[in-house]
Amino acid sequence: MIRKFVSAPEAISKIPDNAVVAISGFNAATSPFYLIDELINAYRKSGHPRNLFIISDAIPAIPGFGLDKIGKLILENPDQDFVRGFLLPFYGWAPELQKAVIKNLVEAYTWPIGIVTRWLRTVAVGAPGVFSRVGLGTFIDPRQDGGFLNDLAKERKTVTIELVEMGRREYLLYKAPKPNVGLIRATTADEIGNLSMEQEAIYGSVLSIVEAVKAHPGGVVIAQVLRTVTLGEIHPKHVVVPGPLVDYVVVTRRGTEVEKYHWQTASFDLNPIISGDEPYKVAYEPVPLTAEKVIARRVVVELVNLVKKLGRPVIVNLDIGIPALAADVIREEQLDDFIHLTVESGPWGGIALPDADFGAAMGHYAVIPLPEQFVLYQGGAIDATSLGFMQVDREGNVNPAFLPGRLPGPGGFPVIALGSPRVYFAGGFTAGKRNIRVKDCKLVVEEEPIIKFVEKVYKIVFSGRYAVEEGKEVMYITERAVFRLTPGGVELVEAAPGIDIEKDVLSKMEFKPVVRRVDEMDERLFCDKKLGLREEALEIVKR
Repeated sequence: MIRKFVSAPEAISKIPDNAVVAISGFNAATSPFYLIDELINAYRKSGHPRNLFIISDAIPAIPGFGLDKIGKLILENPDQDFVRGFLLPFYGWAPELQKAVIKNLVEAYTWPIGIVTRWLRTVAVGAPGVFSRVGLGTFIDPRQDGGFLNDLAKERKTVTIELVEMGRREYLLYKAPKPNVGLIRATTADEIGNLSMEQEAIYGSVLSIVEAVKAHPGGVVIAQVLRTVTLGEIHPKHVVVPGPLVDYVVVTRRGTEVEKYHWQTASFDLNPIISGDEPYKVAYEPVPLTAEKVIARRVVVELVNLVKKLGRPVIVNLDIGIPALAADVIREEQLDDFIHLTVESGPWGGIALPDADFGAAMGHYAVIPLPEQFVLYQGGAIDATSLGFMQVDREGNVNPAFLPGRLPGPGGFPVIALGSPRVYFAGGFTAGKRNIRVKDCKLVVEEEPIIKFVEKVYKIVFSGRYAVEEGKEVMYITERAVFRLTPGGVELVEAAPGIDIEKDVLSKMEFKPVVRRVDEMDERLFCDKKLGLREEALEIVKR
């Protein structure tokens, strides 16, 4: 029999040169940082494995760890032959890798998270790639950037996106090389390699990666775990990956703050609340009333209106940043039983963690695998989403994060935005030097603004044209104005009490929106007391 439990160096030695390596990881969650460290060490010592192409379902990195260390190696050795390219949905938590990509030192491609997770399953059944309308009219479309992040990618085209037509409708065909090595992470392995994930924050795409790697012709799967048990100690229904699909198991420790080999998230090595082993019980204090909270409140008002319209509780996705503040408002207004929140990595309910801990949650009542979450998103099984924005143009196109010299990647944004029947973009009306406060139930604006409502966004990540074609309800919610997407473009529909529409809104836009009737935003949003939204939601119970 092949010896399954091996040291990290021995496991890494099984990775051939020129391998396509799929690595699990959503920031730190499910990321095999120990195996990535050992992969780097093996190359530094022996020059092997080399010429690797790395694919992930999200990004197994936080600043200074995981793929960010590989980015640092590339920057230090521009002529390295360790890694030739990356296909990642998100580069934002790997600043060193971003620099290497911008310097054109390594091929770099990007697809949305939901597309990569579908693609893993697609190659697992031998199909040529993923057909989808996700990405049409955006920078992912081959008529624009085609998912290429630098010139090296455009030259080599290891990963491609093709425009195809079926049934008189446009689709994109996403194609990439099948992985023949998988680096995954779990909590426990038994004697034959059955894996369970009881202490992990999420399930991620661990099983989908294994399926893609093991599809004919089968490759090598290496699992990083914290502990081992005898056969039979893991309940059969708790096995996430059956042992016969795992070739090698490497046991590690959690590691210190400077190692973080097997931490649950960037900030927590082991928190039983994150793994769902203990309830989340903390005293809740409402966040202070700020311009950002006003935006979040306006989003929640829209969600409550949706509850009343549909006559039932709603399922919602919230993005990081200002949209995530809506979760605080939902708690403050006691709307948890009317608005079910989801995080794109798999948790349902509770409170999503912010920043580099994003992907994990506390107080959640369910966790499903990441690919299943995105099936629900893309299929429109959720009722609404609130996403952030950095730029909006006259056609309603949105750029959430791209700037010259900054290539974070689309993350889950395009799939969620296309799949959700209602999209409520939420963010500050301007950026830059700002002093915007709420006083006496009115908004006070003092600023030297950077314009966010621009003539043309830098990169289209959400296409207003295709959203109109799909019949989506789209709103752009800010602290001083609310806009709707119409077939004629972006329309101004609400303005905050106490502001001058011409001075504070229209003069700070690079385009003139459609203006027909402008209502005043609900004054309650700007007053420092509860909105009473639970009472409004309870109307559906009384019917």
